[in-house]
Amino acid sequence: MSRPPLPPFDHDSAVRKVRAAEDAWNSRDPERVSLAYTSDSRWRNRSTFINGRAEIVAFLADKWAREHDYRLIKELWAHTGDRLAVRFAYEWHSDSGQWWRSYGNENWLFDADGLMAVRHASINDLAIDEAERQFHWPSGSPRPADHPGLSDLGL
Repeated sequence: MSRPPLPPFDHDSAVRKVRAAEDAWNSRDPERVSLAYTSDSRWRNRSTFINGRAEIVAFLADKWAREHDYRLIKELWAHTGDRLAVRFAYEWHSDSGQWWRSYGNENWLFDADGLMAVRHASINDLAIDEAERQFHWPSGSPRPADHPGLSDLGL
């Protein structure tokens, strides 16, 4: 299975790869998201270590059962060959109604078919008031093309 754009990445293909990942994650569909990863993909997400697509699906299903009205923006930070560095922020609320903005950085390694083989994510959470939210588009949908990105929002 091939998942273009393929490495080695130039700036434009790296930006397309990041946006494709953002759009998939905003769907909140664990099965769809898992198809961007190798069958034996290895993750570190905060302090959780995940191996393979089945664990990715279970992890994401649990995540999105807790993180309501999730909306994510990713931005390319750097690229070289088969590696991308990405920064991101996402907004969500808990069962109690507390809104959060989660900030982080990811390091990605791709195989020759454009599937992500390794993902390392470091994430911090900041409690925010609902009035502080900056990500406004229908939940479960891609970020509209005219919605500002992280740099434009000063994040």
